[in-house]
Amino acid sequence: MRTSENETAYELGASRTLWELIERRAALTPDAPVLIQSADDPADDRTLTFGELRDRAERVAAGLYAKGVRPGTVVAWQLPTRIETALLSFALARVGAVQSPVIPFHRDREVGFALRESKAEFFAVPGVWRGFDHTAMARSLAEQGGFTVFEAYDELPDGDPSVLPAPPADGTSVRWIYWTSGTTSDPKGVLHTDRSLIAGGSCLAHALHLTSSDVGSMAFPFAHIAGPDYTVMLLLYGFPAVMFERFALPDALDGYRRHGVTVAGGSTAFYSMFLTQQRQLPPGERLIPTLRLLAGGGAPKPPEIYHSVVREMGCQLTHGYGMTEVPMITMGAPDDTAENLATTEGLPPEGMRIRITDAEGAELPPGTDGEVRLRGEAVCQGYLDPGQSADVFDADGFLITGDLGHVKESGHLVLTGRAKDIIIRKGENISAKQIEDLLHQHPAVGDAAVIGLPDPERGERVCAVVEQPPGAPELTLEAVTSYLRGEGLATYKLPEQLEVVEALPRNETLRKVLKYRLRERFSRP
Repeated sequence: MRTSENETAYELGASRTLWELIERRAALTPDAPVLIQSADDPADDRTLTFGELRDRAERVAAGLYAKGVRPGTVVAWQLPTRIETALLSFALARVGAVQSPVIPFHRDREVGFALRESKAEFFAVPGVWRGFDHTAMARSLAEQGGFTVFEAYDELPDGDPSVLPAPPADGTSVRWIYWTSGTTSDPKGVLHTDRSLIAGGSCLAHALHLTSSDVGSMAFPFAHIAGPDYTVMLLLYGFPAVMFERFALPDALDGYRRHGVTVAGGSTAFYSMFLTQQRQLPPGERLIPTLRLLAGGGAPKPPEIYHSVVREMGCQLTHGYGMTEVPMITMGAPDDTAENLATTEGLPPEGMRIRITDAEGAELPPGTDGEVRLRGEAVCQGYLDPGQSADVFDADGFLITGDLGHVKESGHLVLTGRAKDIIIRKGENISAKQIEDLLHQHPAVGDAAVIGLPDPERGERVCAVVEQPPGAPELTLEAVTSYLRGEGLATYKLPEQLEVVEALPRNETLRKVLKYRLRERFSRP
């Protein structure tokens, strides 16, 4: 049975655009907080209300308009999890620009590719952030791409909203380009609309049974697809989230406690980090006294993690299934059974159709493993590359995920594996082929295979297995990571384990490397 808050949230979820959703929430609860910036010094904490979000974002939109940003203009941004980042993003939504968020940890290789492929006309960066000069990188790339670079860390463009045209009314036009590695060496640009992002966020919000009394948390990059997912949830139910620009435990715990966070999470790696901290406390003492729910997705969740969280942290754990192409597919609900919460990815929302098929696309009955295919409003419009779009949708319009699993009679989804050759580390997809291609260029590498190995803290860790040519100097992990850094590979993609073998295992037909044998050999309990 829905409460009045539920009814309001469902009504708001029918908004055509994100800007319409902001205006409707701001009209309902203008003085309620929506974003809380947690700082190292509590005196530096900042809070933004729903009304301020609407008003300040509109002024930023006017400033962007004065710079030349118009409806349809492609604006890329690579910014940390800050109030200013949210303001810039919603300002772009007000103008009707096409946004291309880029994860802050990406470097020249990935950033340059995203800027070229999206044909970005503007690029917003944080200046020097965490010791890296994003402005210098952006200006160097601009010499090749011809886009305008501006900083958007503390100061944002400002202007008179009266100069703005009417807000966009169409929520089904492509206004978002998110980036995913997939199985290829270059990222893929995923095309989203306001409506697909609202649908994804609505799935998350309704499944978690939240209320205006809750306090959430954003400990992940706002540029991730989870950014709009989470923000839509705040707008639907009218509660705030604490933003962590630099998330690390135990340092961030004071922010969680200070602001009374009730809902936290991110991915399996986050659950493990919280558990590690909990186990350092005396029996019976809760790590975050106000916490009632850990929620997340982005990586496989071992059942024992669920049981450990519930038993040791004294809160519920719900896990879901999503991807850049479909920000939220299924989500566990706090009032579901322990069996379902521990062993499934939850239920799909109304309107999300999950089809399990065989290799030829024929639908399989419940309980039978096969390939997971999806159709619904939260599904992306395809990729920037039309050829990639043609390959990912079947004849019935279902997205072919490449993931394997089955649906129980109850409707709960169980994932059993991945057909895609990707590594999921701390919720981020890493292309094995991209790293392999770079390793093959190293003079001391004859051949290489990159695999993901189970890791209790990261979900998976990156392991490089290499053959060396005769007479080559012995490789070390330090030498490999130093080389990859020099090639512009993002830090989070660097191998954490190196294995040198005499010969990679291969099949007898096409001499394809048998990665499953490597995983069996080098996995550790």
